[in-house]
Amino acid sequence: GYIHLDLFPVPGVPVAADAECLPFPDGIFDRIECDAVLEHVRQPEEVVRELQRVLAPGGYAHLVAPFCHPFHEYPKDYRRFTPDGLKQLVLGLEVVAEGWRTGPTATLLLFVIEYSKLLLPFRAWRILVHGVLGWTLFPLRYLDWWFFRFPEAGRIGNHYYLWLRKPPMV
Repeated sequence: GYIHLDLFPVPGVPVAADAECLPFPDGIFDRIECDAVLEHVRQPEEVVRELQRVLAPGGYAHLVAPFCHPFHEYPKDYRRFTPDGLKQLVLGLEVVAEGWRTGPTATLLLFVIEYSKLLLPFRAWRILVHGVLGWTLFPLRYLDWWFFRFPEAGRIGNHYYLWLRKPPMV
């Protein structure tokens, strides 16, 4: 099972808390998923320290953060991460695997959608265009599987991931 946590109480999320001060005891979780969160917190170093604290020895954490991605406030949007910048945050954890979750095609399509929305005067039209273009263009994202063969694809990659392992107690 999973325990979902968010900053605000919403249906389906049993724990509302700030990720910089998690309400859990040390070493309680075998797995942690932190997907597209770090760009929204004021102090990502604190969040990663908290994740390390609640992760059990030998446990795994999966971090995903945006690199080339449009601005999005939920509720705030503070930063983007390069692969090296993301790895710098997780000192003390072993990087087991890393790579691009979404690549240059995803980046291009997201910017095309956001650009198109800029041209529209009404919110309802922007929502409609977002949905129509999102569904219409989505299949093109499979081009990223081809682009991932080339290291240069990361120059405009969309989201980078790290699979991390907390060293077991000795």
